[in-house]
Parts: sequence; C-alpha cells; structure tokens
Amino acid sequence: MTKAQKKAKRARQDNAIVRYFKETWVELKKVNWPTRREALNLTLIVLAVTAFMALLLGAIDLFFTWAFSLIL
Repeated sequence: MTKAQKKAKRARQDNAIVRYFKETWVELKKVNWPTRREALNLTLIVLAVTAFMALLLGAIDLFFTWAFSLIL
C-alpha cells in the first residue's frame, strides 16, 4: 500500500472535525511566520498610522464643527 493510499484510508476514518484540525495544523506549518523584530516593526507602523489617522480625522471633525457653527 502506498503512502497516498494509507493517507486516503486514514482520512476516510477520521470524522470531519478531526480532519479539519489535522489539515489546519498542516497548513499552519507552511506559514512563513515573521521574526520577533519584523512583528514589532509592523506593529509600530500600524500604531503610528492609526494615531496619524485619528489626529487627521479629529482635525477634520473640528474644522467642520467650527464651519457649521459659523453657518448656523
């Protein structure tokens, strides 16, 4: 019996939930995980962009509040 046949036989024996977790584990092994340094750098970039966008949207909101208060 070949390796593929054994794998197919085993897959038929497993129920759907067990097969799902086995296949998920295999896929997670294929992931190219970032290093600690890369993860830290990407996190800092996300935080910086988020802070910048919050300030920008706050400034736009402040401007429109001021402009509408002049109109009304």
